[in-house]
Amino acid sequence: MRSIRPSSVTRRSGGGRRGTSRVPAAVALVSALLLTATACGSGGAEAGGEPTASASAADGGNGSVRIPDHIKDKLEEHGIDVDEWRNGAWRNWGKEDWLREAQDFVNPIIEDLWNPDRMRDAEEPHREVDAGDLSADRGVTDPEPRPVRAQAVPPTYHESAATAGKVFFDGPEGSMVCSATVVRDPAHPGKSNLVWTAGHCVHAGKRGGWYRNIAFVPSYNNAAVPTGELSDATAQEVAPYGVWWGDWAQTSDQWIEQGGTRGGEGAPYDFAVLHVTPEKEWGGKSLEETVGSALPVDFDAPAVPRTGSVTAIGYPAAAPYDGQRMFRCRDEPGRLSIDASDPTMYRIGCTMTGGSSGGGWVATGSDGRPALISNTSIGPVTAGWLAGPRLGEEARNVYDAVSEKFAGR
Repeated sequence: MRSIRPSSVTRRSGGGRRGTSRVPAAVALVSALLLTATACGSGGAEAGGEPTASASAADGGNGSVRIPDHIKDKLEEHGIDVDEWRNGAWRNWGKEDWLREAQDFVNPIIEDLWNPDRMRDAEEPHREVDAGDLSADRGVTDPEPRPVRAQAVPPTYHESAATAGKVFFDGPEGSMVCSATVVRDPAHPGKSNLVWTAGHCVHAGKRGGWYRNIAFVPSYNNAAVPTGELSDATAQEVAPYGVWWGDWAQTSDQWIEQGGTRGGEGAPYDFAVLHVTPEKEWGGKSLEETVGSALPVDFDAPAVPRTGSVTAIGYPAAAPYDGQRMFRCRDEPGRLSIDASDPTMYRIGCTMTGGSSGGGWVATGSDGRPALISNTSIGPVTAGWLAGPRLGEEARNVYDAVSEKFAGR
């Protein structure tokens, strides 16, 4: 395999705790197999609606930084000064400052940090893959699928794929981007604030910690404004449904412990769940109410794919794409085994590139209705296929833990 380029806004930090077990870790910077990072769009109350100014909390009254209640103690515990953080201290990636453990996730809201220019300019990191990365499968892997050319999703994206969007975050290499999906919250039916993405979009894995300034933008560039005109686009055009900051993130313990920048390290556990809150209030509505939809997650999909066709959605950012438009691929999944000791992954033919990481895979669920069954994790530099984890018990634990954490709020 050759070098892979997950898109700028690919895998970044997040974190969280499980209900009864310790919180799973965020996925590595970019699994060497490419981990085609995806992106998400922003959300808001109603298309064309205007957000109201959000009230700041515990920020010294300057209104520039808003801190969710459950994060205040974490800031003090880790000696983080809010004013210094807002003014750029978050850029310090020294080993002692890069929080790693699952319970250490902190993500103060810095209002207007993710403006249209910063979102548009988020870049993709470069990663390499060795030819032997798939040599430990012991014959479980199905033949490599034929490439399926990604098709542009028709605008408006809110009409075509209301649950899809971009995740933005900052890491040592700069601003990055991934893709993500609004999913249902069993603790808040019809009012979910949960977003599904890849672990490597929130946490750097075994050699790093949580990424910073993690935010979700549903239906990013909703009207598919041509790239050449985006430099003059307003915040309303780029993020018509608002910017939603992650106030909690959780990924698998395996990603935190195994996720790496080479091959498929940690890829079978490369998933994460974000709980988000709006940067600016949208009439008190949840994310699900704002975008009008949320997908159920199917944790009972078979290890040997029998799901029929799967549709992968994302914002590919590596050439020949530029990350500013939404694409999708549809194909019947096969199996990909990175290591015989790890769960088998799903694999489909698809030409989407880096930036699509974290994007949802939608198929007919076990109840016969559309459901999220995986997310984009890795792919080769040749961009002929994508692979995503099978969402089993570990994924269910992450999902339930985040839901339960906010059940009474």
